[in-house]
Amino acid sequence: MTVDSEDKGDRRRELKAFLFLTVVLGPALAVAIVGGYGFTIWLSQILLGPPGG
Repeated sequence: MTVDSEDKGDRRRELKAFLFLTVVLGPALAVAIVGGYGFTIWLSQILLGPPGG
């Protein structure tokens, strides 16, 4: 194997990792964080009542 073919393999692996992070992991984390926050607010309002109420 030459240095050029190893560089292509590294670039391909980095591109796959980048695409996974931007297409899969980023949106999944965003949905999980916003959904978790919304669930926390919803649950707190069930247990404590609406705000100002």
